[in-house]
Amino acid sequence: MLGKLNDKQIDTFLFSQVLGRLGCYADNRTYVVPVTYVYDGKHIICHSREGMKLEMMRKNPEVCFETDVMENMANWQSVIVWGTFKELTGQEAKVAMEKLIDRVKPMLTSETAHPQEPGESHDRRENIGFTAIVYEIEVKEKTGRFEKR
Repeated sequence: MLGKLNDKQIDTFLFSQVLGRLGCYADNRTYVVPVTYVYDGKHIICHSREGMKLEMMRKNPEVCFETDVMENMANWQSVIVWGTFKELTGQEAKVAMEKLIDRVKPMLTSETAHPQEPGESHDRRENIGFTAIVYEIEVKEKTGRFEKR
């Protein structure tokens, strides 16, 4: 059976996953990249080092986010979210990072996945090394599909 997920099913699915794909667009270029995330019911919260996705989202904050799970070709779920990027700073960044750490800490394995102290400026990163840029995607629209046999 092929079908649509309702809003409650979509939220449950977003809460259950930690890996998604973020799509952004700027300067006539589309970029899709995997990200770890936590969903708080209204926002997709992520962290990153400085790089292409942050540069692009700063230029064009309208983004798309996707997460899915696939047992096999006849049993899968997928959710797509459209929303607006916002870089977080100060206390807001610290609270968001705590949510992210609580969610992903049990599965940390790679150097780039380890959340660090949130950073706010190039100068700070230059002086103390890598700091995370914490950001959220405010959910504006969401849809979900599934197939189950």
